[in-house]
Amino acid sequence: MTTTPHLTRTAPVGRDELARLVSGAHHDPHGVLGAHPYAGAVTVRVLRPFAQQINVLADGERYPMAHEFEGVFVGLIPGETVPDYRLEVVYEGNTSIVDDPYRFLPTLGEIDRHLISEGRHERLWDVLGAHVRRYDTPSGPIVGTSFAVWAPNARGVRVVGELNYWDGRAHPMRSLGSTGVWELFVPDLGAGSRYKFEIMGPDGRWRQKADPLAFATEVPPATASVVHDSHYMWSDEEWMTQRAQRAPETGPMSVYEVHLGSWKAGLSYRELADELVAHVRELGFTHVELLPVAEHPFGGSWGYQVSSYFAPTARFGDPDDFRLLVDRLHQAGIGVIIDWVPAHFPKDEWALADFDGTDLYEHPDPRRGEQPDWGTLVFNFGRTEVRNFLVANACYWLEEYHIDGLRVDAVASMLYLDYSRKDGEWTPNKYGGRENLEAVQFLQEMNATVYKRIPGTFTVAEESTAWPGVTRPTHLGGLGFGFKWNMGWMHDSLAYMRQDPVHRSYHHHEMTFSMMYAWSENYVLPISHDEVVHGKGSLFGKMPGDRWQKLANLRAYLAFMWAHPGKQLLFMGAELAQEAEWSESRSLDWWLLEHPDHAGMCRLVGDLNAVYRDNPAMWQLDASPDGFAWIDANDSNSNVFSFLRYGADGEVLACVSNFANMVHSPYRLGLPHAGRWAEVLNTDATGYTGSGVGNLGGVDADGEPWHGLPTSTTLTLPPLGTIWLRYVP
Repeated sequence: MTTTPHLTRTAPVGRDELARLVSGAHHDPHGVLGAHPYAGAVTVRVLRPFAQQINVLADGERYPMAHEFEGVFVGLIPGETVPDYRLEVVYEGNTSIVDDPYRFLPTLGEIDRHLISEGRHERLWDVLGAHVRRYDTPSGPIVGTSFAVWAPNARGVRVVGELNYWDGRAHPMRSLGSTGVWELFVPDLGAGSRYKFEIMGPDGRWRQKADPLAFATEVPPATASVVHDSHYMWSDEEWMTQRAQRAPETGPMSVYEVHLGSWKAGLSYRELADELVAHVRELGFTHVELLPVAEHPFGGSWGYQVSSYFAPTARFGDPDDFRLLVDRLHQAGIGVIIDWVPAHFPKDEWALADFDGTDLYEHPDPRRGEQPDWGTLVFNFGRTEVRNFLVANACYWLEEYHIDGLRVDAVASMLYLDYSRKDGEWTPNKYGGRENLEAVQFLQEMNATVYKRIPGTFTVAEESTAWPGVTRPTHLGGLGFGFKWNMGWMHDSLAYMRQDPVHRSYHHHEMTFSMMYAWSENYVLPISHDEVVHGKGSLFGKMPGDRWQKLANLRAYLAFMWAHPGKQLLFMGAELAQEAEWSESRSLDWWLLEHPDHAGMCRLVGDLNAVYRDNPAMWQLDASPDGFAWIDANDSNSNVFSFLRYGADGEVLACVSNFANMVHSPYRLGLPHAGRWAEVLNTDATGYTGSGVGNLGGVDADGEPWHGLPTSTTLTLPPLGTIWLRYVP
């Protein structure tokens, strides 16, 4: 290789422009750096602040470069066309041959930019964030990482990280016009590299920010984003094919809610793929619901203060490890729901807050942009790019991680402008009302997009008010959710169960009131993590009486819940009859299973799920009044509730709950059909450590009309017990 003397006819660049480039405030560094034909030759400029010497290597020749200005080197290549070139860079005696980031075209096309500007890029994660890419060149393939970030008010953006020893001066990004996106492709950089974006705001101050669309992160409390390139090969094709054909509202759904960090502390995603899957399969739940898995800085938030919306938390492994967990659940026939938190985000200075030196993701008015309850910021739902970020994120989890459902957290806080605010602390909407019209529009857009793009998936609203039409389709003016948590049922039924049986007759309506509105929405009955923390005690602890009575109450309550119209959700630990209140800092008390009464509770939950799944009458018509009929809703003197569940083909089960601490025998019960009724479940069975009071496997309905039904039977109701009777034609 020969050395050619340095030429002098380089493309001129003014000192002011070079100064802006070096300071990081240049909107188009590619217009200065890289290779540019000029006056019959090709000018090459390189920004390497610590280099001693740089040579351009092209066509077998070495072309020395001269230092021009504060780390900017310039040189010439003969000829009028830009060749395939590399850079030979010398640092304190160490020489390396590298590619030039500033010779590559933008990685975002015109259509991508248009969709981003319109706020309708439904696969935003394909173009923003960090992506490992491969390009073929005359000198061989080039592998590198493209970076793109939305920061419309920034004066300059740089990539900073391990690639440049956390000094971003050598890697300024270019602005892609009115989109507000900044972009750079860095050759020879692959998966595993840690990085952030260094952003100069309008105030001239630099801020280091984690990538809002990072696919992976460091393990907290470290805060860098990590380049990730997934090579996971899914094995859930059968599940995904069937999912696309399902109608979740008319299928069975019993959900096991899990906080991954405390189910069994210390387990990784891969270990959970063995142990959690085995436990859920043994119990027979149809779905698991995971408290938020998106990365979050503070473990004590349980994941509800998200800093990286596109990255599964690194606490338990990398993103492909999480894919394995989902895959294994699907292979076991178990659906996966994740908690999703679009309502608010934390104020950490390295994350979304004040992202480009302005109120970018958060609403600029603190009366709408701050959530006083949680000390967090509220998204600006009226900004198209912010809505796009969140809608794309919802699709991302369902498409890229095969998640089956999103449980949307804190919907009420989004819907009402005066949520947790006193008079004078909120501003009304344009009509003078308290409804957050922009949040309503966002939720409708999110739901409509999800149901359009990913058939068979569903969304669930945690919404505790009487907002109308939460699960009504968007084209009918509803919010468009698939399901809504029935917080009213949860509060009323637990209030009843807390009463001593001698007082329950005065609270009878608390167990029947839910049927006054049962079909106003598609409901999930939630006994969630929120009911067993912060001094509320465990589910076992809420029950009155001595130890035996507590267990009996809990067994009877769970069987009543499973038979009640609506899907079921139970937080982990309830199947153990855990006595201690849940804490995210320690494991569940698995040692309880060494005791027969706690093992019996676990056995009951498994049997509840098995009988439930095997009998479509328990779930097929959950959202229709045709699937339910009271036998007797008014037997308050006996603390007894009795009702029928019907399937689409006429299959029928009777549920009878006796919440008195005494046996009722004989107890006459009206039934719709004469003949044999098999006792398919009895929570007082000795196998559950009950007292063994029951009906010897079933009863015959051959009696007089009763309870307005054509026939009846007499049976024995166990104390603090629930029985299920299935008609055997």
